[in-house]
Amino acid sequence: MNFQTRYAAKILSVGGVISNPTDTVQGLTCLPYEKSMQKMLWLKHRSPAKGLILLASDLHFFYPYVEDTSLLAQIKLQKHPTTYLFNAHHNTSKLITGIFKTVAIRLTDNALISDLCQQCQSSLVSSSANISGYKTATSLLSLTLNFHQELDFILAPRHGNFQASHIINAHTQERVR
Repeated sequence: MNFQTRYAAKILSVGGVISNPTDTVQGLTCLPYEKSMQKMLWLKHRSPAKGLILLASDLHFFYPYVEDTSLLAQIKLQKHPTTYLFNAHHNTSKLITGIFKTVAIRLTDNALISDLCQQCQSSLVSSSANISGYKTATSLLSLTLNFHQELDFILAPRHGNFQASHIINAHTQERVR
């Protein structure tokens, strides 16, 4: 793990919000701390009603957020990144679930996400790196212009990660997106 990744994990662990490439698009990332998630929503001008996604490299990081953890066994890494909707545990923050009774989770083998999860011993709260209603940032310049130096750290975008994940309801297997 390189210095930048260790530094990003340190920023996350003290409540920071960073931007980093994910297995899909450039994202905004924080740990599931209320103040961090509030900052992320403020940065994006995003309604808390929409909820946020949890990313992790290991299923055990999702246990605190899912009502029936035995259902997590059905998640398998897919060729195309896939986000699953599960019934949320009653203690899951409304900033994560929004107005829904579900939690959106995505298991990934992305090396950076895996390193951050392991360093922080947590799932990561994630959302695309954009102001609500606008295109996702794909360069350091667009991140700087969009977020005006308000991000606590930026791991530069990588070329080729510009496709959103599929979304599947884990209980019905219905593809939502």
